[in-house]
Amino acid sequence: MTEFYRAQSALDFERVRNRAFFRRVFALLLGREEDIRLLSFDEVKAKVRCQEGYYLGMRTVPVDAIVGSVGRYQDFDREFLPVRSTTKERWRRIDEAFYEDVVLPPVQLIKVGEVYFVRDGNHRVSVARDKGVAFIDAEVIECRARVPLGPDMNADDLEAIGEYTAFLEWSKLDQLRPDQDIRFTIPGGYHQLEEHINVHRYFLGLERERAVPLEQAVTSWYDHVYMPVVALIREEKVLEKFPHRTEADLYIWIMDHLYFLKQCYGDEVGAEEATEDFAEHFAERSLLQALFHRVASLGAKSEDEVGKRTEVAEHD
Repeated sequence: MTEFYRAQSALDFERVRNRAFFRRVFALLLGREEDIRLLSFDEVKAKVRCQEGYYLGMRTVPVDAIVGSVGRYQDFDREFLPVRSTTKERWRRIDEAFYEDVVLPPVQLIKVGEVYFVRDGNHRVSVARDKGVAFIDAEVIECRARVPLGPDMNADDLEAIGEYTAFLEWSKLDQLRPDQDIRFTIPGGYHQLEEHINVHRYFLGLERERAVPLEQAVTSWYDHVYMPVVALIREEKVLEKFPHRTEADLYIWIMDHLYFLKQCYGDEVGAEEATEDFAEHFAERSLLQALFHRVASLGAKSEDEVGKRTEVAEHD
């Protein structure tokens, strides 16, 4: 039977290598290479700024929740299909052990949020996925991060996750308002929020005739500026008209649109009217069309007008 298993493992490896090859070809043709790339733990750690690891002990882990590797992220794709021929001998030995019902030691994983990265046992995970194994025994170390990570994240999401992490470290919003969940699908959104908060802080200082600590400005902005707009978005079901977008995306666009309407019609225009008008005029348009519409209407604006937009929106 040993020779039979060797022959079978050879066929298995060629099959998974071919599958990995065609996945890469299709991903390249569709421009979706990042969707099938196995994540590098070091890259993720740098973006989300993990805290020191905590040993969680032995766990049974969903194989589908393993999305990356500490050192072998270039040897496998997102489904842990081997992409290099150098993995052949090790992969085949693990495959043979599977057929022979050999009990292998547990893999070693690092947990970040709801996803896992292989510290040791990449080939075991690869064979397990190929055989349709749903769960795998693992020794788990947890690396805690401010931004929760989910199994659907890919390499393209890392930049936004890094921006979100930096925003939370600066604002401490996750500590001040633990139920917050501000997510963007567009780059640069968190930098705009920082500008909004800084402008809000400035005008709070004028109203109170004293310097306002950043934490007070953050909670005031969240409670009295951001959440009221989000409440309108939910009440009007605006998100249904913008598939694949988030409340934070719409907040930025609606605040921008509110400034535009006030420039056109005066200060009597409020956030509710801006929300309704934005949903009506932009729901069926692409983002690029919306951008051209705005540029044609207002022309190019200098960077210092960002503060003016927030000022107008807060003092309507």
